[in-house]
Amino acid sequence: MEDLQMIDMLFARDENALAAMKEKYGGYCAKIAVNILGSAQDAEECVNDAYAKMWASIPPQKPYDLKTFLGRTVRNLALDRYEAARAKKRGGGQTEAVLEELAQCLPSECDTEREVDMRHLQGLLNEFLGSLKKQDAQFFVLRYWYLYMIKDIAQRYSVSESRVKMSLLRSRGRLKEFLEKEGFDI
Repeated sequence: MEDLQMIDMLFARDENALAAMKEKYGGYCAKIAVNILGSAQDAEECVNDAYAKMWASIPPQKPYDLKTFLGRTVRNLALDRYEAARAKKRGGGQTEAVLEELAQCLPSECDTEREVDMRHLQGLLNEFLGSLKKQDAQFFVLRYWYLYMIKDIAQRYSVSESRVKMSLLRSRGRLKEFLEKEGFDI
């Protein structure tokens, strides 16, 4: 089923839209949630919460790209759930490692101008990603947006893990330089 049909069904309050989304994007959503949460059971709950959130938000919202909208919803819910669990346990893991890697080249959370700068930063990140070679940009997005493990990225693109690590290292370095040139304190 096409995304526009599913959106129209959601606007018509047809519950079959949720089943269609689950069929078409269930694996995609589960992968995002599992990468962040590390637990299939938590991921399943998170994805179900995302479907409920989609039901509640469409209408009035009408997403331009349903897959991206759904993926972002799952990602945000999974990160919220991860943060809540981390606050309780303070355990380590894949998500924490990815966030620590990226923290070295992004503005500090303590920066008082952070809220004002976020929109500008978003545009700069898009500009930066557009300046990378296609595969390097894909590695970057998979690692830092979808929180894929390095070995999974390497397998997906049939390259060595060291190739992925080197690409990410160089991209983070370029991002840091780029943001510093744009006036962001790192």
